Amino acid sequence: MAMADKSDKSPKLPETNNPAPRRERGGWLSKIAPGVSKLVNRRETPENLWVKDPDTGDMIYRSDLEAAQWVTPSGRHMRIGPVPRMKYTFDGPTADGPGTWETITMPEVPEDPLHFSDGKSYTERLKAARAATGERDTMAAGYGTVQGVPCVLLVQDFAFMGGSLGMAAGEGFIAAVRVAVERKCPLVVFTAAGGARMQEGALSLMQMARTTLAIQELKKAQLPYLVVLTDPTTGGVTASYAMLGDIHLAEPGALIGFAGPRVIETTIREKLPEGFQRAEYLVEKGMVDRVVARSELPEVLGALMSMLMGGRRRLAA
Repeated sequence: MAMADKSDKSPKLPETNNPAPRRERGGWLSKIAPGVSKLVNRRETPENLWVKDPDTGDMIYRSDLEAAQWVTPSGRHMRIGPVPRMKYTFDGPTADGPGTWETITMPEVPEDPLHFSDGKSYTERLKAARAATGERDTMAAGYGTVQGVPCVLLVQDFAFMGGSLGMAAGEGFIAAVRVAVERKCPLVVFTAAGGARMQEGALSLMQMARTTLAIQELKKAQLPYLVVLTDPTTGGVTASYAMLGDIHLAEPGALIGFAGPRVIETTIREKLPEGFQRAEYLVEKGMVDRVVARSELPEVLGALMSMLMGGRRRLAA
């Protein structure tokens, strides 16, 4: 029979189901880690912090692109809406500050007069476009000064249903013309459109004639009408008010034409020349007077309007 070892006099611990406590590792860093984790989780990176250059594929910091008036390092003049367009063009409260202007209210028109649906109702498409852009329709207008010259700016927003010409756009154009006539100042129109708005059928095509007649009011009052063609300007807009200006300027690389290059190539079964229907090509052919970079537009527009209004005053005298 084995004898117990009397030399082992250490007391026995009671049995328990709880495991032995573990020592925390990591020192001071482990103490602040939970707080840092909570702080980081609260902050979300904005989805639109970076913008991809469509030409080079490079990612551009959004604030840098805004500071460059949405012109990429490769020279691409990206599409912009009415608010930034007016900020960059109108005179500001300071020499380097953003422009200020008086907003011209756009007239209201009947919505969905044809009860049109192409799988989705026209009313729903209008609601979606308004939610995406924050604008009532494609036209927005303002009154202010450019290089000290009072004028009306009318801006067409391509982001709103492709800048399509419908009743609201036609009424907006006419309203801008009437404000210019009333205040005896030039009208500058920034065009951007894919053509007429198919959801309004023949009612949209009628706006080509109505805007053309409105331009005659400007001519009768001997007021300058300047057009700045931006990317893209096509379809019924090109076939009407976009090509009836006293002077036609264009932003670099802007696509300008009636039918698109792909449609033309399919129709004539010929390969089109390099740069066909781009602003620089159309300057060579005499369709556009001058290509002007976005940052230089206020100075060029101001000089042209000042010269044209000076001629008007001399005629009146």
